[in-house]
Formats: sequence, structure tokens, C-alpha cells
Amino acid sequence: MKILIVFNNRIPALKYGGRERVILWLGRELVMQGHKVSYLVSKNSYCSFAEVLTYNPDISYDRQIPDDIDLVHVHCYLNETIKKKPCIYTIGGNSTREQEFDINTVFLSRDHAKRHNGEVFVYNGLDPDEYGKPVLDNKRDYVHFLAKAAWSVKNVRGAIEIAKKGGYKIEIIGGYRLNFKMGFRLTLELNAHFNGMLGGERKNRIINGSGALLFPVLWNEPFGNAIIESLYFGCAVLGTKYGSLPEIVSPDVGFLSNKKSELVEKLKNIGMYSPKKCHEYVCDNFTAKHMADSYLKLYEKVLNGEKLNSRKPAFKVTEKRKLLILEE
Repeated sequence: MKILIVFNNRIPALKYGGRERVILWLGRELVMQGHKVSYLVSKNSYCSFAEVLTYNPDISYDRQIPDDIDLVHVHCYLNETIKKKPCIYTIGGNSTREQEFDINTVFLSRDHAKRHNGEVFVYNGLDPDEYGKPVLDNKRDYVHFLAKAAWSVKNVRGAIEIAKKGGYKIEIIGGYRLNFKMGFRLTLELNAHFNGMLGGERKNRIINGSGALLFPVLWNEPFGNAIIESLYFGCAVLGTKYGSLPEIVSPDVGFLSNKKSELVEKLKNIGMYSPKKCHEYVCDNFTAKHMADSYLKLYEKVLNGEKLNSRKPAFKVTEKRKLLILEE
């Protein structure tokens, strides 16, 4: 099968990246399974295992799709519909305005699909080769936060407070102590060490020394790559019950609560979780192979003329967007 993956940014990500890494993991696994993959992405992109086509914003997507492609897989919002070839669309974020989606739209979790009145979802999966073999019997005397700390929905302040009350220092990956991007923000807590935006070995090394990921998000998380990355390195996950988290975090590898006090108490007993079990949980459920196998089933359906959803998914605004609650 010849598959064209469309994305409206450059690959690979310069630092952390989310969707950028997912589409590379997916493409590499598809190639390993014998398929031919190409990317239609922004300029200055490169890839070692697949052809890279540079998107021209002055030309429609249809005119930029090669004739020999069997299926197009779009991983971003488009202002046009692909008509030249069979196509599926993966939506990665949460909608903020009322809109309708193509009937062949795929979401990132059951909750993500439900909130957009869709039926089909595929969990993200990581490529273990990118992370290497974790050290699972090491001393773990701090915890970590992994997300864009400038986003209030990710709740870095809540994570810092939980760590402090639980008696742990916390490594912040994805933010700075002084931040001007979302207004003036200065975090003075001394138990928190800010590492900025990290990727690669430096990020992996910090996660692999951590006892837990603190993920007290205040929104409905569509999926949460930080969760499976942290579990891969043997870190239990403590977070809220919003969005996809109840689907992804099983009781064997973490604890979810919308009460800060309960998360603090569980953190004090974080040693009850097995790093080996956390690692194996990801290897058994959330790898690039799991993701690619799921998408291949959907590709076959679309190529056979089937529709993925029974009706077009649609998002409707029911109330003004606001932060969800983490109780004391």
C-alpha cells in the first residue's frame, strides 16, 4: 500500500513535539510492515525512511497528491476536502468552536471521539527504539511533570503543589520558571526545577530517574503522549480523571482522582507501583505497532468504500470553555 501522510508543520520536531513524533512513529512502522510511505509537510522537513514532499500553500492539496498514492492520511485541520484519493483524517486536539468533520475522521481516544460525536478512535503508540532500554531498578527520589507548562489546562502549579505536599522535588519538562508567553508568570517554589523544552536523551534521562508523572490536567485530555512515555520508563502516573486518562491509566500503573489530597496521599506511597509493570504495560498496549495495526484496519475499510463513522462527527459548544476542577 502507498500511503501519503499530510501534516501542516515540519518534521521532525526540533525539540519535544507531539503530533510530529506520532506521524514519524506511524510511518516508520508502516514501512517496516512493507508499505510505502510519503509525507506532505512544511518546508525544511526531512525523513530517513520515507519520501518528503514540501507542501505549497498556494496550491490545493489535491493537486499536490502524487497519482500513485493509494490512500491519504491527514493529521491536521484542513480548509478543504481531499477528493483525489481515499482519505482518513486524524484529529489531535480539542475543538473550541462548532464544526462538522469528515465521516472518515478518527479520534485519539474513546472519550475524545464521544465529545465530538464520533465513533472511531486509535490510541497513539510510541516507538520503543527511539527511547532505548530503560533502567527499571534505579533509585527514584523525585517526580516529574511533562507538558507545555504555559498552558493552564496542563496545571503545572497543581503538579508542583502535589509534589511539595507529598515530600518530593519535581522536575518540570516543558516550561520555564519565568514565562511571558501566556502573560507574566513567575514560579517561586524551590522544590521545582524547570528544564525548559527538552527532547531526546536529556528528556529521557530525567524521566528514567523519576518515580512518577504528575499529570493533574484541568481539561479533557485527548490522549496524552506524556503518559505512555513516562510509563515506558517505569514511572507510575498520578493524574485527574478527565478525558482519556481513565482509559489509559489502569490501577496497576497509576492512580486518578480529582482531589488533590488523594493524589498527595498516593504519592507518599508511590513505591507500591512496579516500574517493570509500568514499562511492560506500554509495550503490551501502546507501541507504534499497535497504532499502525489499528490504522491499517481502517485503511482497508476506506479503500473498500466503507465509511468509518455512521454519520459525520460534529462538535457543538454547550457552555463557555473553562478550566475543570481539582478539589482540595
